[in-house]
Amino acid sequence: MHSDLVFASDGKVRGVDVEWTFDDTYAKEALDGMDTNGDGEYSQDELVPLTKENLEALKDYNYFTYFHTEDKKLEIAAPIRAGQTYNGKLHLHFEVPLKEPYDPHQGPITLKIYDPEFFIAFDYTKKDPVGTEGDVTKGCEMIVKPVPTDDQLAATQAMLATKGKDWKPENGEDFGSMFAQAVVVTCQK
Repeated sequence: MHSDLVFASDGKVRGVDVEWTFDDTYAKEALDGMDTNGDGEYSQDELVPLTKENLEALKDYNYFTYFHTEDKKLEIAAPIRAGQTYNGKLHLHFEVPLKEPYDPHQGPITLKIYDPEFFIAFDYTKKDPVGTEGDVTKGCEMIVKPVPTDDQLAATQAMLATKGKDWKPENGEDFGSMFAQAVVVTCQK
C-alpha cells in the first residue's frame, strides 16, 4: 500500500488517501466477470461495481483506517474519490476523510492502516511509502515508524500467549493495531 496524508489549506489533517495493490489470488477472483465488453481489459467503468462492493464490505471494518491522538480515537467519514484500476495488478484507491479535521499543532496524530482481526496483511511500499497532499504547515514532521522487528513481534506474541481468550489490550487498541506500522505527524506548538 501507499498512503498520502491529506492536509487542508489551514494545515489541519483532513484525512488519508490510500492505494492498495491486491495480491494476484484475490485479483483473479475479484475480476471474474468484470470484463463486461469482452475486450480482455478492465476499464474503470467496468470496475465501478467492484469498487462499490469493496467499499461497502470495508465499511464494517472502518475501512481498515484508524487515526488517533495521544488520548482519543478520531472518527472518520465515508470514503470519497474512490476507484480501481488494473494494469497487470488490481489497485483500489480512495480517500478516508476525518469527520473533523485535526490540527497537529494540538498534539501528535497517528495513522495506522490494518485489519483489526489480524487476517489481512498490509505492507507499505518500500520506496516512498507515505506522502502528503495539500498544505503541510511548517514545523511539522511526519515519521513512518519501522516495521516491528522479529524480536518485537516475538515479544508481543509471547505476551499474548500468556493472556486468556477474553483479554483485551488495556489502552483500547485491538490485536491488529499491536502489529501495525504507524505514521505519526508531530508539529511544534
